[in-house]
Amino acid sequence: MGAREIADRMGLSRQRVQQLAERPDFPAPVALLRMGRVWRTTEIESWLRIYRDFEERK
Repeated sequence: MGAREIADRMGLSRQRVQQLAERPDFPAPVALLRMGRVWRTTEIESWLRIYRDFEERK
């Protein structure tokens, strides 16, 4: 799953996803392709559940 797919799921810009990817709690990419970093879908989905719970508590 690339930054574009993550952005679509989160309703954010691709640039914001790139910023989030720098967070220490964001899953590590599994590959770096010419088009950019790629993550495992299952790891991103797990992270999204935690991230959304945290954001709702703010």
